[in-house]
Amino acid sequence: MNYKDIITVGPGKRGGKPCRRGMRITVYDVLEYLASGMTTQEILDDFPYLTPDDILACLSFAADREKSLMVMPA
Repeated sequence: MNYKDIITVGPGKRGGKPCRRGMRITVYDVLEYLASGMTTQEILDDFPYLTPDDILACLSFAADREKSLMVMPA
């Protein structure tokens, strides 16, 4: 699964934050739900338009972004 097929960033949508394609739910929203202790199933129950792949795409996006921020020591 490639998160780039699921996560998009549009300047006019949610202030340019990365979102689930075609929806207004942000990567940050999903990560915040997971960090607060919600299970994947609880998120899917609360937001039936999301899929397990959507949640994995958010995690993959965040991991990729974190990796790109890492600075390797010289």
